[in-house]
Amino acid sequence: MIQIAVLGYGTIGSGVAEVLKVNKESITKRVGDEISIKYILDLREFPGDPMEDKIVHDYAVIKNDPEIAIVVEAMGGVEPAYTFAKQALESGKHFATSNKALIAEKGAELIRIAKEKNVNCMFEASVGGGIPIIRPLNSCLTADVIEEVSGILNGTTNYMMTKMSSEGSEFEDVLKDAQQKGYAEADPTADIEGHDACRKIAILTSLVSGQQVDFEDIHCEGITKISATDIKYAKALGRSIKLLASSRLVDGKYCALVAPFMLPVEHPLYPVSDVFNAVFVHGNVLGDAMFYGSGAGKLPTASAVVADIVDIVKHTGKHVWIDWEQEKLELADYKDAEYRFFVRTGADRNAVEAAFGAVSYVKAVDGLNETAFVTEQMNGKAYEAAAEKLGDIINMIRVN
Repeated sequence: MIQIAVLGYGTIGSGVAEVLKVNKESITKRVGDEISIKYILDLREFPGDPMEDKIVHDYAVIKNDPEIAIVVEAMGGVEPAYTFAKQALESGKHFATSNKALIAEKGAELIRIAKEKNVNCMFEASVGGGIPIIRPLNSCLTADVIEEVSGILNGTTNYMMTKMSSEGSEFEDVLKDAQQKGYAEADPTADIEGHDACRKIAILTSLVSGQQVDFEDIHCEGITKISATDIKYAKALGRSIKLLASSRLVDGKYCALVAPFMLPVEHPLYPVSDVFNAVFVHGNVLGDAMFYGSGAGKLPTASAVVADIVDIVKHTGKHVWIDWEQEKLELADYKDAEYRFFVRTGADRNAVEAAFGAVSYVKAVDGLNETAFVTEQMNGKAYEAAAEKLGDIINMIRVN
């Protein structure tokens, strides 16, 4: 019997217990042994819960028990998760987590410790919930140089963009709706400002580059400036607006960015709607690949965590190599990447052309006294110079 401990008995922790129970027979068959939860660490009591007798309040109980082979972290945040993870690995226990904040900040260090102790640190569920993307990047796609990894990595913002597009609603209205449905937190900042997606693209960029990428170094824009008017313009252009977390090679360096983009119908991420997530990968020999599915939620995320547990058991006594060193990666300036830009301005066409040169105009939304246009391909520095010359910018959205 494989004894494990689960840190945190909230949404994900209870989901892990549920998946292990519901799929006990098939999981046992796959690993050749039974996986059993011996301890659950939580500050609370759970009277009447089937797992109430497994609750402990002191992590030392778990750390000092030689029977515990795997520690599963489902608390969230960097501390005390980092301290517990480090102690688990240093004591020779495997570690699995869904915690994107922990992995984005401390992933390289935890992987190093796991390697030194010949155990494993796995984190499939930290990006994309139930979508398998970490393992494919770490094993299936290692023959490629990954030239781009881009994704819709936040279900809350994708739900909101879908709702605004389908109903013509304004941002504040769809935010309230998302909060009422439980898709957005009472404090939605991490989602709507793009911070959640930023941590996830930092993890993916670290994996494809093999070096540490700090999410604080990635330019991040959220969806708070997107309005129902912007949605109308996007529809007029035959496009949809998505919050993309993107990393691609520009002159030999990875350029990472989180921002709203207008996507054309033919783009593989165009139809991804509601709370679903998707990750687009382009390899230099593979070409294009897509990973799509439930990007969050109790059971999809727990499914990915349990898959890590199964993988750990299958590799008992062997460290699974993950190419992610602590040396920091030098990112390209996001302003060096080239796009077209959709712009709304209060200036007239003469002023637009004096600043941007040749542009493609978009018919103004009825009742608005403004000029809307799409620029030619240019990098961010050229855009900023032209925008400063024009002035009176109402909004800008990158066009993919």
